[in-house]
Amino acid sequence: MPFRKEIAGGNIFGVLCTVFASVVINIETENMKAQQVRLRALEPEDIVFLYRWENDPAVWTVSNTITPYSKYVLKKYIESSHLDIYTTKQQRFVIVHTETDIPIGTVDLFDFEPSDRRAGLGILIYDEKDRGKGFASQAVDLLLEYCFGTLGLHQVYCNIFSDNEASLRLFASKGFVRAGVKKEWVRAGNRWKDEVLMQLINPEG
Repeated sequence: MPFRKEIAGGNIFGVLCTVFASVVINIETENMKAQQVRLRALEPEDIVFLYRWENDPAVWTVSNTITPYSKYVLKKYIESSHLDIYTTKQQRFVIVHTETDIPIGTVDLFDFEPSDRRAGLGILIYDEKDRGKGFASQAVDLLLEYCFGTLGLHQVYCNIFSDNEASLRLFASKGFVRAGVKKEWVRAGNRWKDEVLMQLINPEG
């Protein structure tokens, strides 16, 4: 299943399809919980919301997708989620609201390079009603703890459309800095969008 490399167009936090289930950490421990959200691995029943989210054309611009996914493809994708990040080079967590236990988005690592100790990061809070409530911020905090504390990464980076102020503010608030701008990098309808590369270096190595 193609993974997502872009983060956010308009007011949508970007999506990145990644794989992960049972490696390295116990996702249900307090280490992967914040005040309002927790992160967990993919489960078979997740095909219901993944089918809806992955086939939403509003997300396609930020996900490098031009064709819909079948339930068969998504089922195979979930079935392969037992493979670890060192095999797949990508990893996905489901963001779950702690009070309702309802999935509200995904947070992902992609292009994992163990020798260089780096990976790309992307996040989706799918429903507009769930945005602007701090859920994305808490999910990113949890993933960064995992990246630096468990995987021992040296840096994490993300790609953000230059007109996506919400995502730019989010990652800047986490210490990410602008490393450059890729001019007219993505075509969105009849126009081209610039993409900002942001990086966060692990202060402890």
